[in-house]
Amino acid sequence: MDYDRIQNAVRDMLVAIGEDPQREGLVDTPRRIAEMYCELFSGIGKDPASVLTAGFDESYDETVILRDVPFHSICEHHFLPFFGKAQIAYIPTGRVAGTSKLARALDILASRPQIQERLTGQLADTLYDTLRPSGAAVVMSAEHLCMSIRGARKPGSKIVTTASRGSLRTQAAARQDLLALLRETQ
Repeated sequence: MDYDRIQNAVRDMLVAIGEDPQREGLVDTPRRIAEMYCELFSGIGKDPASVLTAGFDESYDETVILRDVPFHSICEHHFLPFFGKAQIAYIPTGRVAGTSKLARALDILASRPQIQERLTGQLADTLYDTLRPSGAAVVMSAEHLCMSIRGARKPGSKIVTTASRGSLRTQAAARQDLLALLRETQ
């Protein structure tokens, strides 16, 4: 990332909104925002599949669900955060992934300008293409500050997105079983 360019852009933005970037409370703001952007967008250029390559040979072939995984991302339309929880599921075919690896793949994908719909699909694709399970699914529920604090101003409302691949998409019974498991374990 171009750290200096981000700082200059923030200074320009402060002037554009009528503020003085040299004012005591704002003098370090360009640096702080540049540091924040480096952190929030650390997933740009990273391959989420790289964290899923470590796994374990295991004959387990039933549904695995990692529930209530907190995540946050930045809406690419307004550059405001959205945050919530993800349910990550897959049906292994001889190899299981470490649970923390599933969360790390989500973090990589969420650490770039995003929309929730794309994020949900990208994570499902990454799981399905990398782990080669018989099925994979992701359900995300998130509050978007671009809707909560501006525009519609409906705080507390949530967007729910789903993506399923393989048997969890093509086999109605497998999909219904997954949805039932998600409801039961709430």
